[in-house]
Amino acid sequence: MANLMFKAFGMVFLAEMGDKTQLATLGLASATGGGRRAIMSVFVGSAIALVLTSAVAAVFGSWISAHVPPRAVKAASGAMFLLFGALYLREAILGGGGPSA
Repeated sequence: MANLMFKAFGMVFLAEMGDKTQLATLGLASATGGGRRAIMSVFVGSAIALVLTSAVAAVFGSWISAHVPPRAVKAASGAMFLLFGALYLREAILGGGGPSA
């Protein structure tokens, strides 16, 4: 169980580095003027948000594993990564019209 927890920590920690969520938190913290209380508020708020989104993902993932075959989950995940990658690449090349437009 501890091994699975460390794997989850490592994957989420690395995946969130440089993510839009981290950059948004950085921007919000920098906009507070650097006060200790404001920075702690940003930290606690963003930490709670990450915990809740992770809880939703864990519960939904558990439900999926009970109802969808692993091969279908892998295929759908791969297709989604390819789709989002293609959309972001298109946005980078054409300068708009992608997922964040």
